[in-house]
Amino acid sequence: MSDINTIIKTELDAHPVKLFMKGIPSAPQCGFSQTVIQILSFYDVEYSAMNILENPDFRQGLKDYFEWPTFPQLVVKGELVGGCDIIMELHESGELKELLESATK
Repeated sequence: MSDINTIIKTELDAHPVKLFMKGIPSAPQCGFSQTVIQILSFYDVEYSAMNILENPDFRQGLKDYFEWPTFPQLVVKGELVGGCDIIMELHESGELKELLESATK
């Protein structure tokens, strides 16, 4: 697992806004991932996405790393923000805009 943790840490260090999702942004493979992509598109924020379906070990490694069982997982500045429901709530309250803006400064 330590190799997976190293990969996760490297990805988080390289990308201030990281989305671990099912599928890719141009072809999400679940409705929750699609919803988060649409929300991120609304803010026109630069982010990196990774398809967790390509590697079951990495998928489990992410669940263990963040202690969060579901996907998508949005991470901003190395901190897990949450999944689709939390992202929707933050978007509706206006907090997501502030969070994303702080990540790109």
